[in-house]
Amino acid sequence: MRQRRLMNQINVVPYIDVMLVLLVIFMVTAPMIPQGTVDLPSVGKSAQPPAEPLEVIIHGDGSLAVNDRAQGGKEREIAREQLKQSIVDAQARHPGQPVLIAGDKSVRYEAVLSVMDELQKQNVAKIGLLVQPPNGPDSEKNTRR
Repeated sequence: MRQRRLMNQINVVPYIDVMLVLLVIFMVTAPMIPQGTVDLPSVGKSAQPPAEPLEVIIHGDGSLAVNDRAQGGKEREIAREQLKQSIVDAQARHPGQPVLIAGDKSVRYEAVLSVMDELQKQNVAKIGLLVQPPNGPDSEKNTRR
């Protein structure tokens, strides 16, 4: 009797058939699985976009102007007596709207403080001073050679 020789190769055809059957099963069942939804928590303040600031501009001659960026950003001249009503109206439209004071370089510090005092009397929570960065057109860096 002759001895049978052992085969050294693996037949992979049955494995490929099994893999194709599994692939078809997963492709058919995948659309039936409900999609996972994430239930996110809600926060009142961060959901609202920040309000555009209101600018109170003090010109070199002491006149005032208001630039409401939330209303289109058009600068309009106002009298000092109208400043109070203008701030009240702006705060009624956008509560918590920040107010920036832009004072001309030549304006007296007292004028800036009086406008800031008027804003604080109207309970404006966020008041800031608008400044020009040091590398602006009036900078010493630009005049040096």
